[in-house]
Amino acid sequence: QVQLVESGGGSVQAGGSLRLSCAASGYRDSSKAMGWFRQAPGKEREGVASITPSGRSISYGNSVKGRFTISQVSAKNTVFLQMNILQPEDTAMYYCAAGGVQLLRGTFAYWGQGTQVTVSS
Repeated sequence: QVQLVESGGGSVQAGGSLRLSCAASGYRDSSKAMGWFRQAPGKEREGVASITPSGRSISYGNSVKGRFTISQVSAKNTVFLQMNILQPEDTAMYYCAAGGVQLLRGTFAYWGQGTQVTVSS
């Protein structure tokens, strides 16, 4: 049984930073990506960042490029999302996902429960 557990969410003021972590258990796929999506109230879930186990393919959503960085410890099936220069529009529930392609939401087979990120102005 695949389980994705996120941690690291919280509240921060604009301009601040947070680091999210996602640990996957029961999951192993050397070709598919793990990544992060987010969903704000009343909006669709959007792709934030993804990375393949080899690290050769990394994708970022346009709104986070240059501010967010995805990384991983492949051997531990763990991915991280370093979020810098956070803005109020980054406020959302952040979901870890696994088994997908780039930031194509429909291709990801496994999802975590989410961790809330709130950025105040």
